[in-house]
Amino acid sequence: MATATAKAFINEYHPQKDGKCSVTIRVTYQRKKKYYPTGISLLSDDFRRLFNAKRRNDSEKAMYNRILAFETKANQCIDSIGIFTFSRFEESFLQNREAADSIKAGFDRYIAELKNEDRIGTAVSYECARNNFESFKPGLKYVDVTKAILSKYVEWMSKNGKSQTTTGIYLRSLRAIFNRAKIDKSIYPFKDFTIPSGRNIKKALTIEEIGRIFEYPASTNTSEEMAKDYWIFSYLCNGLNVKDLCLLKRKDIAGDILTFERAKTKRSKKAAEKITVSFKPEAKAIVLKHGIPSVDPGSFIFPHLKKGMTAEQQRNTIQLVTRLINKYMKRIADKLGIEKNVTTYFARHSFATILKRSGAPTEFISDALGHSDLKTTKSYLAGFEEKAIHETTDALTAFKN
Repeated sequence: MATATAKAFINEYHPQKDGKCSVTIRVTYQRKKKYYPTGISLLSDDFRRLFNAKRRNDSEKAMYNRILAFETKANQCIDSIGIFTFSRFEESFLQNREAADSIKAGFDRYIAELKNEDRIGTAVSYECARNNFESFKPGLKYVDVTKAILSKYVEWMSKNGKSQTTTGIYLRSLRAIFNRAKIDKSIYPFKDFTIPSGRNIKKALTIEEIGRIFEYPASTNTSEEMAKDYWIFSYLCNGLNVKDLCLLKRKDIAGDILTFERAKTKRSKKAAEKITVSFKPEAKAIVLKHGIPSVDPGSFIFPHLKKGMTAEQQRNTIQLVTRLINKYMKRIADKLGIEKNVTTYFARHSFATILKRSGAPTEFISDALGHSDLKTTKSYLAGFEEKAIHETTDALTAFKN
């Protein structure tokens, strides 16, 4: 019976920008080859010199032994598992191999994947988390991260004036990096650790406040008018965010129905669900006012994104539109005496809360928002639920009135 073999190999087919290539362990079994990265990159000539030289200096010896350790471990795994399959080999070879790696390296690997998939916004979020943990403890390794270290991190964030919301976001990013790593469950630090969550700050307007925004007389053909109209469009269209608004295409409209897929969930669901919107006359009027007329069903409705834009260019444009909307909506709110920091996020929360007040089931609201979990929807409605509890139970002491 043929046996599997493992050998150090340098992947010269995909050189990096600096000319270095990834050093991998190539496992061959029955003519099938699979490659397992070591996390080491070298110039091709340096790799060949390491393995062919009769004499090596101290740094070359250290690198040679490091690579050889991966190769030796791979062959030991092949010998120990008996009947060979790649899945059995991987379970043995990859187990706990990243425990001694720095979490920065784990972040870097995932950030590179995100950028390669054009998920620029998510990559930036993970870069912020990575930099934050490096400020907390430079060179922190997976094996160093314990429940006690996580608790100290929470205290450190608080002392540095960071909110529980930010702390929670960064810790969830770290947890995702751990979940991707090949480490033993015995050193997994999040098993009995509760990640802090921020206070649920009410971000919904009342129907009366929304009415005032609808009636606000913005000057024609101004940025203020566009900001107001886009905010209203988001509110009427199931609270869609600015990215989804900019990505809307002519083919998404069919009479009185608008359908779209949330950009946020496109890669997270195996069978992504379309969100169906009742396309109100007010929303249609906004498309007529600000949209680009076109018979091409694949053309963008609004005049911000262009075909051929890179993911980075799209993200920069969407951020500009978001900032413009928020800037002018805050001014409009001030003029109308609405003492709330009205942003695009308010449109989404207001859509959910107003529907709930009208008696719509939470399940319907969850579908309309594109949530995959009712818990997320309930967090949106938390402020409303608290108020409803107070108002309903006021009946217990109605005799006082």
